[in-house]
Amino acid sequence: MLEDLKFPFKEHDTIPMWAVPIFAIILPCTVFLIYYHYRRDVYDLHHAILGILYSVLVTAVITDSIKDAVGRPRPNFFYRCFPDGIEAFQPNGDVNCHGDPKVVKEGYKSFPSGHTSWSFAGLAFLSWYLCGKVKAFDRRGHAAKLCIVLLPLLFAALVGISRIDDYWHHWTDVFTGSIIGSVVASLCYLLFFPFPHDINGWAPHASIKMRENIELHSTSIGIDTV
Repeated sequence: MLEDLKFPFKEHDTIPMWAVPIFAIILPCTVFLIYYHYRRDVYDLHHAILGILYSVLVTAVITDSIKDAVGRPRPNFFYRCFPDGIEAFQPNGDVNCHGDPKVVKEGYKSFPSGHTSWSFAGLAFLSWYLCGKVKAFDRRGHAAKLCIVLLPLLFAALVGISRIDDYWHHWTDVFTGSIIGSVVASLCYLLFFPFPHDINGWAPHASIKMRENIELHSTSIGIDTV
């Protein structure tokens, strides 16, 4: 088992944790604001921001809960436990770590990848949002629209790959993190917006309902007038 945990310990991440909220939350919210500038749909802005915050929050709770429950060692756990590269074991066979206790404790949080789950929670939500706004499934076959929709997912995948390249996660950690983030993002998006292929797939449920009420009210006034 130690052979799978003897990868180099790189203290500095390619993508630090503080950068994850920037592209998982702030970047999508910037897109929402840009769309609001042109559309002036306060319902869309409100539900988009609320949905992505739900997505990231729920994903964070699920990810951290699993991390603490599973406690899987990271690929670089050996050098966290034995900074000098010299193995030390107790008489009963237990590992006798002599590294920094904080570094060792962090080494037990490999499964699943938090960077990846957070990234997919925010960027998969953005992908759903863009899919509805550009009407990617309007049956006209515009390949450019597909590229726009897949771009956020590509960036999220690259974040996950960086975690493997930094030896902070096993590939199964990253894969599971991407599944958790994508599923939660999909549920949170569909909570506030219809499926993108719907005739009103570009608008939130609240806007659709409001327009239906206005049309119904106008029709009732017209009938009463007649």
